[in-house]
Amino acid sequence: MHILLVEDDLQICEVTEKYFKRKGAEITTVTNGDDALELIYSGNLAFSLVLLDIMLPGADGFTICRNIRKKSDIPVIFITARGLEEDILRGYDLGCDDYIVKPFLLSALYAKCSALLKRTERITEKKTDTVLSCGAIQLNTRTLTCFVYGNEIELTPKAFAILHYLMEHPGWAIDRDTLLDNVWGEDYFGADRVVDNHIKRLRKALGNAGSQIHTVIGRGYKLTDS
Repeated sequence: MHILLVEDDLQICEVTEKYFKRKGAEITTVTNGDDALELIYSGNLAFSLVLLDIMLPGADGFTICRNIRKKSDIPVIFITARGLEEDILRGYDLGCDDYIVKPFLLSALYAKCSALLKRTERITEKKTDTVLSCGAIQLNTRTLTCFVYGNEIELTPKAFAILHYLMEHPGWAIDRDTLLDNVWGEDYFGADRVVDNHIKRLRKALGNAGSQIHTVIGRGYKLTDS
């Protein structure tokens, strides 16, 4: 486990580093938002998970999370003093995996990190060596590539996992809870609206073929061949 901690409170950095290292984890600390963005822009996201404060010198945590999601589906947990509902919902809208309000127990934080990484590993292990097709969309789960009308498009790992599940169940009305269980993991406790935001981004990435993902009012989504 290699954690990237983006936090400007030096005391929190010190106690978090000590606790995680005692547990056998490797942790890298960045205290400035702009420095965190430099890591992202350089493509150096070789971390297992990101712990991210919101109020930082330089770029704030929301900006950092938005930029991470453009490049990677690495798990992100906000740790912040901002506990307003609008801040929490914004965090999930940007694609965070969890949102923890300060003060927090280090033992609980570590447990959340461990559980999130275990879910990520289980989801990765579920991938099968097959090619799935539906309408204009073709998905290769071995090479982790997606083609629309024969042209390869880029998908984040989370978007790929959502599309994979929908393509395994063409024509089925899949509710949000089912997608959360199968893509985020059964012990995910975040807001279900995170599904809607990822579906929105997935449709945009698929271009014209995005219309194959239909909203089932009061239920969720389904994928058809047209």
